[in-house]
Amino acid sequence: MARTRVAASPHPLWEIAGSLHRFQTRSGRWKYADWYGRACGNLQETGLAQPVRTMLLPLFPRARYFADFLTPFEGIDGLELALEAILATPDGQVNHEMARAARASRAPSWTLRVAEKALRSEVVNLLRAYHRTVITPHEEGIQETFEAERARLARSMLGEGTAGLLAGLSPVVRWRHPVLEVPDYPAESDVHLGGRGLLLIPSYFCWKSPIALADPRLPPVLVYPVHNVLAAASPKDEAALHALLGHTRAIILRAAAAGVSTGEAARRAGVSAATATHHTRALRDSGLIATQRHANKAMHTLTRLGAAVLGAGQRP
Repeated sequence: MARTRVAASPHPLWEIAGSLHRFQTRSGRWKYADWYGRACGNLQETGLAQPVRTMLLPLFPRARYFADFLTPFEGIDGLELALEAILATPDGQVNHEMARAARASRAPSWTLRVAEKALRSEVVNLLRAYHRTVITPHEEGIQETFEAERARLARSMLGEGTAGLLAGLSPVVRWRHPVLEVPDYPAESDVHLGGRGLLLIPSYFCWKSPIALADPRLPPVLVYPVHNVLAAASPKDEAALHALLGHTRAIILRAAAAGVSTGEAARRAGVSAATATHHTRALRDSGLIATQRHANKAMHTLTRLGAAVLGAGQRP
């Protein structure tokens, strides 16, 4: 576990996978509403809607197994290296994984031929076009949330060590030394690090449930949802928020977008710890924030309602 590390930038293929999953369910649609509307429009305008529906969605089914080679480890170094890795995957591995995917999700018969050079090149070209059309226009916001999450993890690591970092990854993840548990995963399995370490990949489009590679022989990764971080509000929006909640609670609510302890909330708002506790209790009782306790520290994060209050009137 001492080799636990965090990806330095968003993984483009995992973001593609997560975004394709957003088209397959209404769960979490509220969070991605602006992106969803624009993405649908862009796909229609560029003529990609049909090929995405008939080719990419079957390759990336939600809540089911999909081939590991489609989200290669090389993606931590950028989209093009990830696409090259897909093309370079041995045919035998592709055939094995696609046969497993077909059994898991009743995928179309053509998916069993993805090992063929021409078809795999077509998939790669479509992935590149899809990324350019629906991911690239939002890259700035995605990068901002990613950097905020890395900062939050760094704070957890410095203050509480690796155990604190792992315990605070997600409400659905439990750290019980020496095991990191991810409940409600589609398939039950054990992954033994064997000295290889764990790469954490925060993902903008991953919703609620973390994801890992299925093949235990591959480098261990855990893709999980970034904590909700919103773009900066305009002065008009900020004034409205202060008028609604009051100056101190507005500051604390905005700080909770990236996760904040009671002590940090007090420093941000320029009040005592006791006063900050009073305000966080009021925000929690109103359903705007949730509080998790780690040892003797309380960490406050936004609820869905709190995110909606902060997001009202904003644009990504």
